[in-house]
Amino acid sequence: MSDDGKAAELRGLAAERFGWAELTAEQVEAMSAARDGHDVLVVLPTGAGKSAIYQVPALVLPGPTVIVSPLLALQRDQIEGLDAAAVPDAVALDSRQSAADRKSVWEAIRRGSAEYVFLSPEQLAKDEVVTGLAGAGVSLFVVDEAHCVSAWGHDFRPDYLRLAPVAERLGRPPVLALTATAAAPVRDDIVAALGLRDPVRVIASFDRPNLHLAVARFTGDAAKRAAVVDRVTALPGSGLLYTASRREAEEYAAELAARGVRAFAYHGGMKTADRDEVHERFAAGETDVVVATSAFGMGIDKPDVRFVVHASVPDSVDTYYQQIGRAGRDGEPAEVLLCYRPEDLARQRFLTRSAPPEEELRAVVEALRPGPLNRRQLAEAVPGPSARRTRALGLLERCGDVLTGPDGRFALTGARADAGAVVGRALDAADRAAELVRSRVEMIRAYAETTGCRRRYLLGYFGEELGAPCGHCDTCEAGTAATERPHAGEFRAESVVRHAEWGRGVVMTVEDGKLTVLFDDVGYRTLSLPVVLEQDLLEHC
Repeated sequence: MSDDGKAAELRGLAAERFGWAELTAEQVEAMSAARDGHDVLVVLPTGAGKSAIYQVPALVLPGPTVIVSPLLALQRDQIEGLDAAAVPDAVALDSRQSAADRKSVWEAIRRGSAEYVFLSPEQLAKDEVVTGLAGAGVSLFVVDEAHCVSAWGHDFRPDYLRLAPVAERLGRPPVLALTATAAAPVRDDIVAALGLRDPVRVIASFDRPNLHLAVARFTGDAAKRAAVVDRVTALPGSGLLYTASRREAEEYAAELAARGVRAFAYHGGMKTADRDEVHERFAAGETDVVVATSAFGMGIDKPDVRFVVHASVPDSVDTYYQQIGRAGRDGEPAEVLLCYRPEDLARQRFLTRSAPPEEELRAVVEALRPGPLNRRQLAEAVPGPSARRTRALGLLERCGDVLTGPDGRFALTGARADAGAVVGRALDAADRAAELVRSRVEMIRAYAETTGCRRRYLLGYFGEELGAPCGHCDTCEAGTAATERPHAGEFRAESVVRHAEWGRGVVMTVEDGKLTVLFDDVGYRTLSLPVVLEQDLLEHC
């Protein structure tokens, strides 16, 4: 079958089975590549139909498609959507299932009636799960929210690092990595960490011209809180209000409810049933505002969100872009507002600061010196909080001192490795990661304080240039956005450069006489462009 014929077949399946009359060029390109057996990296904005990219080719590939998804609520939404379509069964393996339900899922997988199998990366840490799937002849391995695999990403999860060896154990089917937020360094990290083989990269524009971007600056917390409640109450339609803490989520929800707004809090400290109820009410249009921490929103498929307001600065531009991307997915105008108080940056620095797990690093190294261990054995050998043990293991894996074997066991790369040197490398990696986190906070500060076009800033951060100010953000409307960019010499977004002190880096943005570079070792740095050019501070690689 010709390439055109294959694309026509995919479009036909999309229309017949899912009711999608049209597919975008990016969707068809990615679907076709996955169907033809290529690894694929897909970066599409929130609402651009990433799920369709695996759902359609799965129907023509033999064997089940495995989808790694980080949130149970997201898995549930995707399964419900598939159940409503004319497609084979979609099932999930999760920790909340009863023994009977889990047995039923495995029976569906073994008899071949389950076309889509959803599970978290933590499930794939279980040897029996991987072994069972390996016997089912998996045809496509999908990694959703793939930025979680990257240390440069805003939501790094160590369990994602173990997905490359899992794919090998499954017979190495084509790997499809999907994300809505990935700047150039994150894309490269995804490719390396997942072991993608000469992947087809499908990168769509990050521009969302229907979103009106604005920042409101405050000096006092009380004034900010009052303004947040006033503005959210006045905004039309339904929307999201993001807060920095669980306590604030509950307080803002109560204040809005007192104004007659159908507002509900959502955060990780709530009971699962209560979170599910809020999620269902939001999807059904029975709420005006969900007041949430970052725990809410990943994978939300509600097209008519009319506003996204942040009561405080988030931890990074990456997080911010992903969260505001939930607004206006129907293409209609939507309002995006960041309520900014410079003092809130100190809170973000505190929230993102954590001491490196030095004790756990030493314990993991010593536990693995006699030989490889599986996850359960390692937990027995290194008791204590699983989060710190997992973080220690992730640091060791990222440094290459611990590898996951084809049997799912962890092993030191050198049986007689110097424990002190191994731990030292991991601590250095933790320091670099902490520096990156601190620099991310500075990037969101720069967004909040820029007098230039906000859309131009956001797009530049993701390596996309906007030729002229957008005319549809608060700085453009105020007349402060520059109409022309200063001369930038040979520097362009995604240029690879080297600094004498900070080493290798990638140019992220060039605007307002400033150059922002993401350095491998020290994170983001914003430099004066005239000084860089005058003193020749950056060398092109």
